[in-house]
Amino acid sequence: MTTALNDWSGQRVAVSIRAGTAVLRLFNPPQGFMDETMEAELEQALERLDAWPEGRVVILTGRDPGMFVRHYDVAVLHQRARMMRARNKAFSLERPIGPAGIHRCIERIGKSRLIFIAAINGVAMGGGFELALGCDIRLVQSGDYPLGLPELNLGLLPGATGTQVMARLLGTGPALYHLLTARVFQPQELVQSGLASECVDDVLARAEAIASGLAAVPARACANIKLLVRNAGRWSEAEGLAAERTLFCDCMVDPAAEPLMEAVASGRRTIADPPAP
Repeated sequence: MTTALNDWSGQRVAVSIRAGTAVLRLFNPPQGFMDETMEAELEQALERLDAWPEGRVVILTGRDPGMFVRHYDVAVLHQRARMMRARNKAFSLERPIGPAGIHRCIERIGKSRLIFIAAINGVAMGGGFELALGCDIRLVQSGDYPLGLPELNLGLLPGATGTQVMARLLGTGPALYHLLTARVFQPQELVQSGLASECVDDVLARAEAIASGLAAVPARACANIKLLVRNAGRWSEAEGLAAERTLFCDCMVDPAAEPLMEAVASGRRTIADPPAP
């Protein structure tokens, strides 16, 4: 990959920059598996995008029609498992395992000031679906293809935040049901479950439209909303409310908010009218 913040492409990841929006396309034909190369390139791309001053939105999608990321390459996992068994490895919660590339990527997405939209354009299971769950907004392309976390069919569990995010998004009972039945969703079912916001015919176009709307409002307010919502389940109620009050005032003194408030205060538009892109 090049070092300049412009369009670039690697072996598994391609990034295109348009104004304040980056479209990050994932690919690994013919099967669309995630592997170590995809992890490494994704981590490099996210690091560069985080240092992009003009950046506002990152859209994650699959490059190839019908394929977001199928899942992590099971052949790679199988080989790792055989090596660990050969070394008589044993694991305990008293000795937690550190993060790998995919974990660092999802953590970076969560902590970034940028807004991440998963434009799920095709198959996404296992690690691919966990990557989508790590984004701030999830949209799904209409069609007939599988989505979800069926790792139990391998005798495994989702290992890249899936159990934790499903529990936060759906609650304990639904998360246990979906994970213990290895539930595979269809696109419209994903919306009905609450794991995606919209099912549309052109998911990239819809993601770009949302990105355009976000570009018309102040970056500080978007970043503060993301910070508050992402931490709502981690902070105590008092901590969350104090943070909300503080960041509300932080937005009030943002120069970018002044003309938007003035337009409503003067009656030229209402609070329900979005600013023009």
